[in-house]
Amino acid sequence: MNHDEFCQRTHFNKEEVLALAYGRLVDPAPPQFTLRLPAPPMLMLDRVVEIERGGRQGRIVGERDVRLDDWFFGCHFTADPVQPGCLGVDAIWQLVGLYCALRGAMGTGRALGCKEVEFSGQIRPHDKLVRYEVDIVRYQELPASGSAIAIGDGRVLVDGVEIYKIHRAKVGAFLDIDYRDYPLPSERSRGGLMGEEV
Repeated sequence: MNHDEFCQRTHFNKEEVLALAYGRLVDPAPPQFTLRLPAPPMLMLDRVVEIERGGRQGRIVGERDVRLDDWFFGCHFTADPVQPGCLGVDAIWQLVGLYCALRGAMGTGRALGCKEVEFSGQIRPHDKLVRYEVDIVRYQELPASGSAIAIGDGRVLVDGVEIYKIHRAKVGAFLDIDYRDYPLPSERSRGGLMGEEV
């Protein structure tokens, strides 16, 4: 699909989510369109089932099927398998970043934090479906830098029961920070504060 079609989508199936993670969904892609989802096993979405856009606000909802052999159940923890809570938070960031891209943001996505996380339940190997719901409370483009930011309030549900709340999850899209020549050393091969030369 082309970039205009991508920006109008209201859902994505599993194959499309994977294609986006590997940078193959949008073709031809604009040169600065480098915002993508993580690849498996860090990809926490199987599908995106709802996307709404409205001015500075919106909504995006994703789902993931729980698998008995999910990689984290074997190590977190031995004899007490549970999905790490941080992966649920990351799923919310993944959706907020995808929302930025769907609004036309260019550049590479980076999680910028959240205000508060509350856990009231857990995800176990014999659960069936995890649902991630994010109400975008603010989307803004920053023309001076070419960046964009989205902030959302998220909920994580397992088999219809709310188990996490994530308040004010933030993701930014930034131009010219991608590290395409990995694993070679280059000007972007080291971390630190974004925007600073190393």
